[in-house]
Amino acid sequence: MATATEIRPDLLTADPDGPIPADTSGPMTTEEMLELPEGEVHRELYLGALRERPMTTRNVPHSFLNARIGQLILNWVEAQPEPRGLVLGGEARVRIRKDPDTTVGIDLAYLSPELAAQTPEGAKYVDGPPTLAVEILSPSDTYGELSEKVRAYLDAGVPLVWVVDPSFRTIVVYRPDAHPRMLNVDDAIDDEPLLPGFRAEVARIFRR
Repeated sequence: MATATEIRPDLLTADPDGPIPADTSGPMTTEEMLELPEGEVHRELYLGALRERPMTTRNVPHSFLNARIGQLILNWVEAQPEPRGLVLGGEARVRIRKDPDTTVGIDLAYLSPELAAQTPEGAKYVDGPPTLAVEILSPSDTYGELSEKVRAYLDAGVPLVWVVDPSFRTIVVYRPDAHPRMLNVDDAIDDEPLLPGFRAEVARIFRR
């Protein structure tokens, strides 16, 4: 069975922190990526360039915060009038940009009611940028990877990104039209008008 390097050697980036390689035969599409053999590997596309890294399990702080934030957002969604948005967790596969494709796994995503309605229950991926992308830092994450992913979100039109740091108990809020804003346990997070009526104490998010 062919491997990713055999199918598209020009698009496989060896260094996740390095620049996207020069395109010599056209960018890979999300559909082509999904046709690659499954295995213990995590795959993403950045402007059509394939990134691969070993599949890993998450530590307790990461898993707890994914569940906690997901619960808070889900409670907020269920209190909204229909049609409602959709909350996805667990490295949800989302194509945030087309031609060339940027398709990534998001720790936690909130989809607008419109995007949720366009996403079939059996879909292999969400086709469009979410309203909110939440990334929870893990010890294996590098600054280069994080910076590139946040930049990819904002460039693709994701209007709201939260980067959650379990070690320092902070949440950095990114928007395309504003400077990053860091919140600590003395603050509350609310994001009008994108999440109307949502509010959560940062201390509560981190409290077990």
